[in-house]
Amino acid sequence: MSSSISIALAQIDPTVGDVGGNLALIRAERAKAAAAGANVVVFPELALSGYPPEDLVYRVSFLDAVDRAAHELAADTADGGPAIVVGAPWRGQRTRADGSNRPLVYNAALVLDEGRIVASRFKHHLPNYGVFDEQRVFASGPHPGPVVVRGVRLGIMVCEDMWFPDVAETLVESGAEILVVINGSPFELDKYDVRLNHAVARVGETILPLIYVNQVCGQDDLVFDGGSFVLNADRSLALQLPWWRGAFAVSAWSKVGDDTWACAPQAPATAPDRLDNVYNALMLGLRDYVTKNRFPGVVLGLSGGIDSALCAAVAADALGPDKVHCVMMPSPYTSHESLEDAAACANLLGARYDIIDIGPAMDAYRTMLAPLFAGTAADITEENVQSRARGLALMAISNKFGKMVLATGNKSEMSTGYATLYGDMCGGYAVIKDVYKTMVFALARWRNARKPAGALGPDGPVMPERVITKPPTAELKPNQTDQDTLPPYDVLDAILHGLIDEELGVAELAARGHDPATVRRVDRMLRVAEYKRRQAPPGVKITGVAFGRDHRYPITNGFREPPDMTRGDSA
Repeated sequence: MSSSISIALAQIDPTVGDVGGNLALIRAERAKAAAAGANVVVFPELALSGYPPEDLVYRVSFLDAVDRAAHELAADTADGGPAIVVGAPWRGQRTRADGSNRPLVYNAALVLDEGRIVASRFKHHLPNYGVFDEQRVFASGPHPGPVVVRGVRLGIMVCEDMWFPDVAETLVESGAEILVVINGSPFELDKYDVRLNHAVARVGETILPLIYVNQVCGQDDLVFDGGSFVLNADRSLALQLPWWRGAFAVSAWSKVGDDTWACAPQAPATAPDRLDNVYNALMLGLRDYVTKNRFPGVVLGLSGGIDSALCAAVAADALGPDKVHCVMMPSPYTSHESLEDAAACANLLGARYDIIDIGPAMDAYRTMLAPLFAGTAADITEENVQSRARGLALMAISNKFGKMVLATGNKSEMSTGYATLYGDMCGGYAVIKDVYKTMVFALARWRNARKPAGALGPDGPVMPERVITKPPTAELKPNQTDQDTLPPYDVLDAILHGLIDEELGVAELAARGHDPATVRRVDRMLRVAEYKRRQAPPGVKITGVAFGRDHRYPITNGFREPPDMTRGDSA
């Protein structure tokens, strides 16, 4: 057996369904590994297909394409260069039990060497919570044994298998020397520490070193943050790759004593802080959504408010200012301050800026609807007409020039229904959909103070200070502010976090000191707005419970929280 080995970690950005493009990307990274003298190169979970492939795995033609690519990649290893560990959906010999006669498909790690596929290992623990529904499309594999690669017994696990002790226990008992975990682990706040804690637990239980390789990409509403690492058997961090960008590193291993492998330490990448992580997640999610879907850029309504200003900044940083088209659409209720602030935002970003007056559209709708609305007082109907006129204008620009409409609503608005269906909710992507309003303010201040690494926008501030400090308003009627309709955002967001992220009830939130009537009011707004959220565009998942994949409440829902009689509350 060997006494030294070099293993490359390839933290890449694959595209779901682009098997040919992913194959080319993997080949390019293997060439880097060969040039660096690596013996083995490890890629993320399902790197050949992209992750998550969802119902693509039901298509025989898709599985055929993956199979061809895997065998082509295996043939490459006949050149004597690095062996490959790569993730792919892989057909088994048995068929499904649903009567479809389709093959069982596994979430597999393939080991390619000497011109062939020398081994496959199948994911045992299939996550079926939150954003994951792998039990729907994949079959669970048996507990794996190690694979000898270049004289070293690698204990290969696929993502979730690291989160439980049994797979690692089986591997160490059957002779594994180094644990290798391939991952497609989506980002959410504070998740890196959770991953690292599980890895440390597996190392502590097995006394084996561990290699963790994660992908870095945006895929619809998910983002993957990278952050691949290596732990030695003493649980020390030997290698830490950066977050939020593709990365490549070669880890050098040698035997310590008779049977323990150790990785030579390298200087670790610096971990981002909380807001840095969120801002980078927004950039990566938007960039990959726009570029992988081949949009030439984005167009958005720039109102002079903080939400649209932050969305414009993220877009400029992700795509470049030349791909961002900002449109101010004033009504008779738009303040002079808002006109100034919108123009200043676009100027600071270096983005295109146009003004389209929606007053004529409001007049046209008023005239059209006058016979039907005769004898009724103006109300939210007329307010929503303004928002929908703006949405119509943005969609017209999108249709004419091809740029995707970027929706600008935040999680606080999406939670409470404080967003107009077919108005400010229209668009192809809602970049801050999972960002509460209080975090919108924090991100705006953070971005005005610093430019994140890799951002394509300006070096200095991206919005005037007044955009951050003035009271938020939709400006759909005179002297309007958000707090005419909603509780103060610090109160609202705390209640929403409890209701959504923690699944707490009214009584439990009241016990934390929140006013029961306010909690009940917010809870009602949350539930009745479900039909709107079902029609909302996708957006970047940031929190533990994002609308869509995580939060699955029925639209028709007769349940109401019972009154907490111990507090004198009533329905």
